[in-house]
Amino acid sequence: MPMNNLLAEFSRLHFPNAPATPAQLSAFEARVGWKLDEDLRAFFLHANGGTLFKPLPDAKYCILSLDEIERARVAIRGRDQDSAGPASHFTLVDMQDTNFVILDVAMRFNGRYPLLDAFHETYPDETPRIASSFEEFLEKALSSGNRAFWLGG
Repeated sequence: MPMNNLLAEFSRLHFPNAPATPAQLSAFEARVGWKLDEDLRAFFLHANGGTLFKPLPDAKYCILSLDEIERARVAIRGRDQDSAGPASHFTLVDMQDTNFVILDVAMRFNGRYPLLDAFHETYPDETPRIASSFEEFLEKALSSGNRAFWLGG
């Protein structure tokens, strides 16, 4: 499904935050040192984060705002050191159970960052890819029935 359709569904059936401004996107990119890909830029200009299926505090899928995105090793291990995980991993979705969906900004496929599962007990040793892009992730998440679609069952 095209990104604009996914964004319309997100706004219609879920809990988006207000859009980010172009200035907020620029400030974010300056802070983290990497550029948002096309999918992420479209999402954040549409909504600066939000939740799927339920509002906080009951949401499982909490797409972080630009201000909340940080290195995964800081969010999961509490320290910004190479021994705690790659510097290229950044949080994107807080699954509200100490686990995250993260981006690997050192890799791009067709111009988009892959999304990985960051299970707090096995991070950084195991980070399976769960989507090749945010568009793919959002499509699967929106049709998941509020389940972590990559875990099966």
